[in-house]
Amino acid sequence: MKKTRTIRVGSRESHLAVVQAELIMAQIQARHPELELELVTMKTTGDKILDRPLDQIGGKGLFVRELDQALLDGRIDLSVHSLKDLPMQTPEQLPLVAFSRRADPRDVLVLPKGVSTLDPNRPLGCSSKRRTRQLKALFPQMQVQGVRGNLQTRLAKLENEGFAALVLAYAGLARLGLEARISRVFSVEELLPAAGQGILAVQARAGEDVSFLDGVEDLPTRYCALAERAFVRTLDGGCSAPIAAYATCANGSLKLTGFFYEESDGIARRGSLIGRCEDAEALGERLANRLKG
Repeated sequence: MKKTRTIRVGSRESHLAVVQAELIMAQIQARHPELELELVTMKTTGDKILDRPLDQIGGKGLFVRELDQALLDGRIDLSVHSLKDLPMQTPEQLPLVAFSRRADPRDVLVLPKGVSTLDPNRPLGCSSKRRTRQLKALFPQMQVQGVRGNLQTRLAKLENEGFAALVLAYAGLARLGLEARISRVFSVEELLPAAGQGILAVQARAGEDVSFLDGVEDLPTRYCALAERAFVRTLDGGCSAPIAAYATCANGSLKLTGFFYEESDGIARRGSLIGRCEDAEALGERLANRLKG
């Protein structure tokens, strides 16, 4: 078949990011075989600076800066992101134009190779304050320590830097075929996921024709993403705040559960709200304001 148009798809250069971009590309190609798809990878600032917590070096925006600029410059036509890694404020000129059907949103426990039980004398490793705060309630006897880097980097640190275990996203491990490394899957009641966890988001320039994303977009997932991000945004939260949000959308009804930890008074707040899927963003804002009191 003669190719009618070339679509350049931007991605971070980590193995997981590339796999995720290729998943989106396969969904596009299945519906639109007439399109030529080209993968363009790049290392972001967030991938380069691994020795400090994200909130000390500029937040989640460091993972998208280079991709955003490539979109604005016309060097790529789309960028693919793990939604949970995106800042809660989206540039007007670079909207999120599609949300793929959500993969398993839960967090999991990964032990070192050959180990079958948690060593309470070693720290649990995780990459966010959201996980840290909830893990301290689940494992009060254990220390929780930050660990950064892409998935392979963190797994290497698990083996080499004395961690009892890592807490990671199920979806990332599954996309790399590493489910066998999972020793425990946390329920969303035990460990509420990050807003957008398990969702791939596609970003493009405003005003561009992206009708070829009809095989990617999943409307229930979009509603969940909008509700979760509105909840976090209303609380003015990002990577530095212990905030979590998880929504489900079925039969026109959306249920949103949110969690945040108020550093000033040391109180964890959690609650849920049910409403229409079409009111997703308003529900997120309403739940956030309710929990703020």
